[in-house]
This record gives sequence, structure tokens and C-alpha cells, in this order.
Amino acid sequence: MDYKKTNAPTNTVTRDMADFVTETGNVYESVAIIGKRSNQIAAEMKEELLKKLNEFSSSTDNLEEQFENHEQIEISRFYERLPKPTLIAAQEFIDGKIYFRDPSKEKDEEEL
Repeated sequence: MDYKKTNAPTNTVTRDMADFVTETGNVYESVAIIGKRSNQIAAEMKEELLKKLNEFSSSTDNLEEQFENHEQIEISRFYERLPKPTLIAAQEFIDGKIYFRDPSKEKDEEEL
């Protein structure tokens, strides 16, 4: 996923809870969905960051030979400036970009 193109805010935003109820009908379900998506985004971002940082890792682990790698610092700063995964997930939910389903509701509908 390209996190640079997200229109999520980079800082905390006060939101109207009515935006979250329209999809599910329940605020708590909406928050649970956003939380799960946030965890997915955080895992993707961490994996991507570690992959980029491992390109610069050295094979020697001697503390005396540690030096600053400016490319690593710039990569870390870039990821620090990105919106937090919770803000990205909340924006995706509001925009209708998250697919979710409730197996218990589907089972109830099948029985009818």
C-alpha cells in the first residue's frame, strides 16, 4: 500500500461518531473494525521499514565500528512523519475502502 498518497491527517482529529455508525449501525463494531485494520497497516509498515533498513545493515556487530548511516536516518524520519496507522484506518473506514463482514450475521440470514 502506498501510504504517501493517503489523505489521512498526520495529527489527531476530533471526529463525529455519526460517521462511524452509518456502515455498521454500531459504534463498537466500527471501532473494532478500525482497530483490526490499524493492526494490519502497522504490520505492513513495520515489515516495509525493516526491509528497507536491512539493506543498510552491516555484517559486523562490533560496537566500536558503529557509525551513522544518513540514508537509514532519512528512511526512519520518513516513516515517523507518516500518519499513524489508526488515522489511516479511520480515514479508510470513512471513505468506504475497508471490506468487512460479520460471519454471525451471515449465519443468521442463512437460517431465515
